[in-house]
Amino acid sequence: MLRRLRRRPRPPPPAARSAVTAVPLSHALLGPTGARPPLVLLHGLFGSRGNLQTAANVLARRSGGQVLTLDARNHGGSPHSPVMTYEAMSLDVQQLLARLRIPKCIVLGHSMGGKTAMALALRRPDLVERLISVDISPVSTTLVSEFSAYISAMKSVSIPAGLSRSAARQLADSQLSPVVQHPQLRQFLLTNLVEVEGRYVWRVNLEAISHHLEDIMSFPVFHKPYPGPTLFLGGSNSPYISSKDYPEIHRLFPKADIQFIEGAGHIVHQDKFEEFITAVLNFLPPP
Repeated sequence: MLRRLRRRPRPPPPAARSAVTAVPLSHALLGPTGARPPLVLLHGLFGSRGNLQTAANVLARRSGGQVLTLDARNHGGSPHSPVMTYEAMSLDVQQLLARLRIPKCIVLGHSMGGKTAMALALRRPDLVERLISVDISPVSTTLVSEFSAYISAMKSVSIPAGLSRSAARQLADSQLSPVVQHPQLRQFLLTNLVEVEGRYVWRVNLEAISHHLEDIMSFPVFHKPYPGPTLFLGGSNSPYISSKDYPEIHRLFPKADIQFIEGAGHIVHQDKFEEFITAVLNFLPPP
């Protein structure tokens, strides 16, 4: 069986702690400090800040402002934790902003990152100048069983030691294919396959993600709305922002503007890159 990547010792389980504890996130800052608050980019489930790196480079260059990318807990180069809730993930971003002495930001999140961005804005509106949620609504997402099957398939991957990276990826790809039938999705999941001391492991914390999958697919209950400018930017070919979500969107985000990029699926920034960049730049305040 393929081992999961071991990190520092895990903190005690949630029941043993009185409050959620933030973890220090792996991150990168691009561009010069400017008059506009930094733009913070949050990736989706099974992703990493590398997924948004091209967009970050272009946005930093074209906007003339600072862009911050980060890895969510249990993803990329960030620490593993048994807790994987939006309360915890938004607290991680709060701690990083404080550590970097960023008093206010513009936050953009895709999918799971969009829900983290919304939770941050609703919990700490003083930190968020404006908000962009990419192809996700503040409602439950009904794909738990599908993602659960993906996690089980990833756990069952078995790769012998000593293979080259390309051979290991090919073998993992063939083992995932009966369950994860879309080649593009398999390639995305395989970005998490890394070599550690001669063995191939998953850098995402599959146990924590599996345990909290319902939390990740749902959205916490909030009563007080976020008063700042908000853009919901969906793909026209994606079901993740639906007209039935509009009442809840406008309840929580009364200044929300809902736009769709024609021809884009769920991964809007990949399917229609230039249109995505243009929409984001148009929403940013003047430098």
